[in-house]
Amino acid sequence: MNKVSFDIESGEFIGIMGASGSGKTTLLNILSTIDTPTDGDVLINGVNIKTLNDNKTADFRKDHLGFIFQEYFLLDSLTVQENIAVPLTLLNKSPNEIESTIESLAKRFGIFAQLSKYPSQLSGGQKQRVAAARAIAKQPSILFADEPTGALDSNSATELLQKLREVNEDLHTTILMVTHDAYAASFSSRILIFKDGNILKELKRNEKGRKEFFEEILKEISKIDENRYN
Repeated sequence: MNKVSFDIESGEFIGIMGASGSGKTTLLNILSTIDTPTDGDVLINGVNIKTLNDNKTADFRKDHLGFIFQEYFLLDSLTVQENIAVPLTLLNKSPNEIESTIESLAKRFGIFAQLSKYPSQLSGGQKQRVAAARAIAKQPSILFADEPTGALDSNSATELLQKLREVNEDLHTTILMVTHDAYAASFSSRILIFKDGNILKELKRNEKGRKEFFEEILKEISKIDENRYN
């Protein structure tokens, strides 16, 4: 990263795009406290996470950050309901609160009928929706999604993206999603395109429909690709 600076407003849905080696994964790792920046600061809810020691960093990650990865990372020995309950249990939520949260999220993500099933009994799309519900259960300050549709077919990917958009709009969950896919990025409200560790371009959806925004993203990526070979 090269002196990158930007703000994320509460409730935004940010897409991070760029070719391999552009810096998007490094950015995600720094913002999510996985890596520590060698210079500069990272403030989340007014907390400079660069100054936290290992124990406080782990607590901050547990209390404030949610994660969805390309791989599902579900616990195979637990049911869907138990998987979603894990972060709530770690936060010492009451049994009634855990139950009501799981029921609400399971209905929202279309996995209510699968609550008693194990991950091995689910499709890839269902597994990723369980992973998303688990990440959102604790109401994180920021939800980090790293190529969340990378292992999904087109229908499952669309369903997940629609659900994430609904969560962003209805629950005002702040989402930062890294993706190489223009279609996935079109569900976000703002896109930062990275190149060589810098922000090359910023795109805003504003009042555009998703399809119009998708076309704008494709055009911008085409321009960038043309410039790479000129």
